[in-house]
Amino acid sequence: MVAQHVEPVGDTEKEILDSLLQGTGVTVNGFNDWDPRFYSAEVVNRVLAKGNLGLGEAYMDRLWDVPKLDEFFYRLLKGGVDTRIKPVKLFWHATRFKLLNLETVKKAKRIGEFHYDLGNSFYQAMLDKYMAYSCGYWKDADSLEQAQEAKLDLICQKIGLERGMRVLDIGCGWGSFMRYAAEKYGVECVGLTVSSEQVKLGRELCKGLPVEFRLKDYRKETEKFDRIVSVGMCEHVGRKNYRTYMKQASCCLKEDGLFLLHTIGKRIRSSVPDPFIAKYIFPVGQVPALEWLTQAAEGLFVLEDLHNFGADYDKTLMAWNERFEAAWPQFKDELGDRFYRMWRYYLLSCAGAFRARDLQLWQIVFSKKGASGGYCSCR
Repeated sequence: MVAQHVEPVGDTEKEILDSLLQGTGVTVNGFNDWDPRFYSAEVVNRVLAKGNLGLGEAYMDRLWDVPKLDEFFYRLLKGGVDTRIKPVKLFWHATRFKLLNLETVKKAKRIGEFHYDLGNSFYQAMLDKYMAYSCGYWKDADSLEQAQEAKLDLICQKIGLERGMRVLDIGCGWGSFMRYAAEKYGVECVGLTVSSEQVKLGRELCKGLPVEFRLKDYRKETEKFDRIVSVGMCEHVGRKNYRTYMKQASCCLKEDGLFLLHTIGKRIRSSVPDPFIAKYIFPVGQVPALEWLTQAAEGLFVLEDLHNFGADYDKTLMAWNERFEAAWPQFKDELGDRFYRMWRYYLLSCAGAFRARDLQLWQIVFSKKGASGGYCSCR
């Protein structure tokens, strides 16, 4: 952290901050690693006007800093600070997500262009060898590679993969699941993504395997499969499209098949997408509430299993950040300091949110009409 002059907080701002931070153990210009240093009194006004968006942009502008950003957010969220700030300027942000369908077929392409087409070399430096850009399973793992392989194998076991099966991966990314499943379980896989960069690298990584990448929106698929997985895709579907998403999965799944949905989930149904993440990271992203998913699946699927290992996302994000920091010298000239602070803020604020259990990670297994003889899960 670069040494800068710490600007004293005025009496009015101090009173506001003391009220907001009560019970969190966080002190502005304090001496703990989670205590932020303010270099401008403007930070307070930005937070009151725009909430986390204002705080994040002030961080990107180097108006404040903190030694441990993840611990700072963990304490804020554990203390309920997010429920005390209701910025008027974010009224339209909340309204548009409630009223508009921001994840139409046309708009869905933005996520590929804006986020996933950032550059394959960037993600290769941050992720594991399988390029899994979702939560790892750390139950018996000591490294990111082990955690991601354990997650991929857990999925394969939960859906009962057998050699010769044909599997659809909705939102396949660079093909991490398909590559693992084809190598270890001898299945054929078809993956859907809206990112041309993912298709390009994914085909290279899966060369020689019975894996097919389709640059296609999930709403356009018509083939039927023995099994379906969707890992880290549901966060881009949008509440107004969950029923369509479930109908599409049902149409593409054979009658005796299983569908595994791996998604981030939120604890409070009424909360709106984080404004910082929505502006800078995932422009049309929306974390689902469990009720929205079960309602969307009504009459289409039987929920066979629900597994929450959200605390593991904290470890995953911290591992990604460690790799990002180590690789940053090769990207800094191209991407610049503002991007560095934006990306760091994204990874570490999310780590703090999962550590506080403000966000969850669910793996849900669905069958079409109930698994014959009952479903036996694994952990």
